Amino acid sequence: MIQLQQVNQKYGGTQILWDLNLHIPEGEVTCIMGRNGVGKTTLLKCLMGLLPITSGDVTLAGASLVKKSTEARAPLGIGYVPQGRDIFPLLTVEENLRIGLPVRKDRAKQIPEKVYQLFPVLKEMKKRLGGDLSGGQQQQLAIGRALVIEPKVLILDEPNEGIQPNIVRQIGDVILKLNREDKLTVVLVEQKLGFARRVGQAFRLMEKGRIVASDRMENLSEELIKQHLAV
Repeated sequence: MIQLQQVNQKYGGTQILWDLNLHIPEGEVTCIMGRNGVGKTTLLKCLMGLLPITSGDVTLAGASLVKKSTEARAPLGIGYVPQGRDIFPLLTVEENLRIGLPVRKDRAKQIPEKVYQLFPVLKEMKKRLGGDLSGGQQQQLAIGRALVIEPKVLILDEPNEGIQPNIVRQIGDVILKLNREDKLTVVLVEQKLGFARRVGQAFRLMEKGRIVASDRMENLSEELIKQHLAV
């Protein structure tokens, strides 16, 4: 589904990604994990075209994305929820959700009802300003906005950071539902080990800008955790 081959990325004078190779299979939830500062967010930004790569290739279903802008990647079916959510605080919930509609190939004018079914609070608060929502509600809004385009791939950068436990569980339920029922491919950067094990089917461990271990989630051993994740 998604393939990164020999990707290098420099930010200013510092190299962040080093000959990185990554395969994300179609229809699975893949968790990208690692300590702070190993390049996880940079990797996602390279996938979305928010940061240019120095060399290498990024492909989606065999087609290179390297020369495509960020704006051109969303219509290919990539939904992205950045770290920090980045909702528009002075727009209403409904207006935030409608931002994704022009990206849809069918040019639908209405927000898909499924978004409201997954996150009922968004329907209840659709006339409220995004900035007036709680952190957890803003995260639901950010995910809902990404789902408006009905993506083939959903990319989530630490969606549970600073979120209350009941909403963390709801976000996990939504990921599982979308994967099981719609076969949605999910790429998840996640620090919470319990959450990653609950929703993830596979893991990719990062260390110093490289993928150093890849396997099924059930094979994430205590040895790997101690070596690459323990603080």
